[in-house]
Amino acid sequence: MQSTDFGNPIHVESLVRQIHAKSTRPLTLMEVCGGQTHAILRYGIDQLLPPHLRIVHGPGCPVCVTPAETIDRAIEIASVPGVIFCTFGDMLRVPGSQSHSNANDLMHAKSQGADVRVIQSPLEALRIARAESQNAAPGSMKRQVVLFAIGFETTAPATAMAIRQAKELQLDSFSALVCHVLVPPALDAIFADVDHGIDGLLAAGHVCTIAGDHPYHRLADQFNLPIAITGFEPVDLLRGILNLVEQLEAKPTSHRVDNLYEHIASAEGNLQAQRTVETVFAICDQHWRGMGSIPQSGLKLQPQFASFDASSRFPQGKLPGEQPSCCRAADVLRGKIRPIECPAFGTLCNPNHPLGAPMVSAEGACAAYFLYQALAPLNISERTPSKRTPSELTQSESLNPKDDLAP
Repeated sequence: MQSTDFGNPIHVESLVRQIHAKSTRPLTLMEVCGGQTHAILRYGIDQLLPPHLRIVHGPGCPVCVTPAETIDRAIEIASVPGVIFCTFGDMLRVPGSQSHSNANDLMHAKSQGADVRVIQSPLEALRIARAESQNAAPGSMKRQVVLFAIGFETTAPATAMAIRQAKELQLDSFSALVCHVLVPPALDAIFADVDHGIDGLLAAGHVCTIAGDHPYHRLADQFNLPIAITGFEPVDLLRGILNLVEQLEAKPTSHRVDNLYEHIASAEGNLQAQRTVETVFAICDQHWRGMGSIPQSGLKLQPQFASFDASSRFPQGKLPGEQPSCCRAADVLRGKIRPIECPAFGTLCNPNHPLGAPMVSAEGACAAYFLYQALAPLNISERTPSKRTPSELTQSESLNPKDDLAP
């Protein structure tokens, strides 16, 4: 299939008809990618599906699962005089602990004088550190450049490259506050709950492009769960949904891993990127916002790169714990509810006053529902989906949610 075909209304209509014809019973499918969440809502794909076919959204947004205490630590480090704190724009307004005394997010810290800079790549932070080092007057104190390193398997290689280059350059003015997380262990935690209620999984194609598909074969076998690896365009997503419906409607039901992103992702993934990550990082237990501590789900620096750990380089004060809230972001991240089922959605919680990270992040599920669906927090059964035809899905719409949700 040519790249221009992935938004073709004819293909979309054909796939929708097949899904309706083959889906005979209630099913709940989960996706775990913020880009897929926004594509599904932006193009109204969920409204084209049979009413008994439900899509829920898992922990597919790395910004959303960054724990409040890590945000608090980022604010603390960014507020140190002489620090240049480099972060992706999504992180600026992610709330830390509600009781934080000075600033509750990096935007507030910036407004209070912290030098917080938005970057597009970890290597940009490295370039800033090199420039600061070269421009420092002899005998003067070099400014410290700290990279806020967050993300899934897709962004870890670039962070690893930046840290490896900093070591090669002996750039002691550069460090990273690391909060990289891995998708499969989080899925383990979700599916280990006997009441998870998920029938099939749409796996993110870009994650598999880096990491390969082998972790998903184990998940499929262990939890008897069909998995379709897919992309972000309407045809991509509908192919994945159709694949899961076909596996679940088969007699007996199937639980294969099918790669429908084969034009980009391979079974083994990007081996060079994997080697780069393994050189710089080791796997560790990691705390996830809304999900608690998940074994072997994070990355930490290898001992030979420990000197670039910002958390060790900067003294840590006493940080407040996360405060109770009516926000049900944790249930959204686990696929227990959809955002519109949260009592705070669209009222107490909105993009201008987010209670949880999924409302502020450009990839968050709550932000997607707020942007693309009705704002009133109605019960799902009370909603009347707008009737969008497949030909209306692709009328010059961009798939990049950051165009609409730039901080």
